[in-house]
Amino acid sequence: MDVGIQMVFASHGWPDIKDSQVVDEELRLARLADELGFDVVWSVEHHFFDYSFCPDNTQLLSYVTGVIKNADVGTAAVILPWNEPLRVAEKIAMLDHLAGGRLRFGIGRGLSRREFAAFRGIAMDESRERFDEAAAMILDALRTGYIEGNGKFYPQPRIPIRPKPERSFADRLYAVASSDDSIESAAQIKATMVMFADRSWDHRLPSIEKHRTRYKELHGVAAPPPLTCDYCVCLPTHDEAKDLATQHMATYLESVLEHYEVMGSHFATTKGYGAYAQAAEVLRRIGESGFLKGFMQASAWGTPDDVLATLEARRKLLGSFELATSFRFGGIPYAKAEQSLRLFAKEVLPVLKSWDKAAERRRAVA
Repeated sequence: MDVGIQMVFASHGWPDIKDSQVVDEELRLARLADELGFDVVWSVEHHFFDYSFCPDNTQLLSYVTGVIKNADVGTAAVILPWNEPLRVAEKIAMLDHLAGGRLRFGIGRGLSRREFAAFRGIAMDESRERFDEAAAMILDALRTGYIEGNGKFYPQPRIPIRPKPERSFADRLYAVASSDDSIESAAQIKATMVMFADRSWDHRLPSIEKHRTRYKELHGVAAPPPLTCDYCVCLPTHDEAKDLATQHMATYLESVLEHYEVMGSHFATTKGYGAYAQAAEVLRRIGESGFLKGFMQASAWGTPDDVLATLEARRKLLGSFELATSFRFGGIPYAKAEQSLRLFAKEVLPVLKSWDKAAERRRAVA
């Protein structure tokens, strides 16, 4: 099983913390995760606010790939409507050279109205069209070494990408996919589906199955296992883990509610976000306490045995999946985040890595 750590770069929940400390703590955990055997270091792209701030994950990962020794690096994700396709193709090509092929390219279209508002001339209701047009141009450029386009948003004269891409991204492409149109888009471009542990996996399963079905219909092969993203507290005692998980997941969800306005009515009038309008209705009905309950039920937290039991139940429901885990969120003290990561690496990670080996043995016998 493929297990990574995700850097979020949040300051919400830490009183008076400096941005420099946020950066330092995230990088310390990333280096430690590499030392302890995690498979990949992922970085988000977000802008401006204490919810999360890493304005250029390709820049960040250019540094990370030079200070870690074993793990891959991954963008989770480059938000295409906020970035010029030409520059994305150039940056990804350069980063892949620096990483020696250890780069995973994740893309998304964005959800936060207040982030979109600061990007001049980029309307949120254009995000679907911008994403689809940009993704096609960028992926073609990474495949051919040339970028060009004559679409609505990105007219682009044909020009080479230098340094020239040398490796295929066919099995290294990821796309955030929660809504039906994002699921369709991810299947169209042959991307691994990325989803978050923010609601019941029983609720998520139909979306995952839809991606699998469309992927097989379009490409004639099975879809890769989805990437699921968790917020984790892993500690020696259940009671302490529960107390910390409840406190810091609640604080994290405060920032989600503020940043994404997930209970707001604006999704209903924003083109391409109908699925989020429906979700907002559900969230308004269940309230913040219901949101937190669902979030904690979906996430893997507790003792190592608790975490393994949660992930095993997910595997029985979904089948194989990749995992990206965040240990630093919602104001959790750095010492606890590091303790949690270390215990996860010692007692959870080896078991997770054995799952794929067991599956390979079963396939060999069959």
